[in-house]
Amino acid sequence: MAAVIALLCGLLFGIGLLLAGMADPTKVLGFLDLAGAWDPSLALVMVGAIGAAFLPFTWARRQTRNLLGGAMQLPKARDLDRRLIVGSLVFGMGWGVAGICPGPALVGLGAGYWQAGLFVAAMLVGMGVFQKLQGGK
Repeated sequence: MAAVIALLCGLLFGIGLLLAGMADPTKVLGFLDLAGAWDPSLALVMVGAIGAAFLPFTWARRQTRNLLGGAMQLPKARDLDRRLIVGSLVFGMGWGVAGICPGPALVGLGAGYWQAGLFVAAMLVGMGVFQKLQGGK
């Protein structure tokens, strides 16, 4: 049952990304182009997403079990360490260059965006390199 719910949630999320235009690299790059022809529409999507998530996350923080009965798993770490900062910078640079990040890349792959296929391949290579550098952890 949990797998079906996860699939439905992922499907809903993917449809939302497609409808919002977040799986379209040109739309994302237009949003990130603050010095050029800036397209602020994705900012509205983000504000809407934050607003829609606020109450459920507030509720979830007070719970010990999720709706399916499993343990509530929310991040506990609050440290800003070197790995987080470097990873964020690399992620941001990749997003700025390609206009794609991992979630929308998978959606874009399913929607037939060739750029998403290239991005996913590069992402998998990067994940493999990271695993090697971490000693297979």
